[in-house]
Amino acid sequence: MAGKTIIAPEYTDVEGPLIFLAGPIMGAYNWQKEAIAIIQKNAPEINIASPRRDLAKDCMPDGDFSEEIYNEQVDWETHYLQRAGKDGMVLFWLAKEFKHACERAYAQTTRAELFEWKVYHQVYGAKLAVGIEEGFTGARYIKRRFSQDCPDIPVCNSLEETCMKAIEKVN
Repeated sequence: MAGKTIIAPEYTDVEGPLIFLAGPIMGAYNWQKEAIAIIQKNAPEINIASPRRDLAKDCMPDGDFSEEIYNEQVDWETHYLQRAGKDGMVLFWLAKEFKHACERAYAQTTRAELFEWKVYHQVYGAKLAVGIEEGFTGARYIKRRFSQDCPDIPVCNSLEETCMKAIEKVN
């Protein structure tokens, strides 16, 4: 049976494991589209949840969401992160900054979610795959903390390697 790909803000019930694609959206290239293709090619039965609303765009539009869309986005992400944490895994790809926005720290939400899920891994055994693209700021600190606290989670150097680790761990 082929897995489903769920794109925010759509809600779809799925059976079986789910990989949530966590990582920067605002200011990042469309790495989610590439990750979906890699996962579908190598494990078409796995369900995928992507928070990037429009996979056709290379970058998110400039500016903030309205309050209503922001809440919808956060609620959707929370729902599917929790679902992946229970049956599946959270894949973190820390893509380097593609387009700078002075009013917002790059990947600020991703950094909070990464360390939140690191703790979920330590306490509850949540499955994680982590990859960092060359040029992502703060990579040295993240690699050091994961080596100290979660040596069983390798930090990958390419998106393909990160996706393959996710597939391996979810199966």
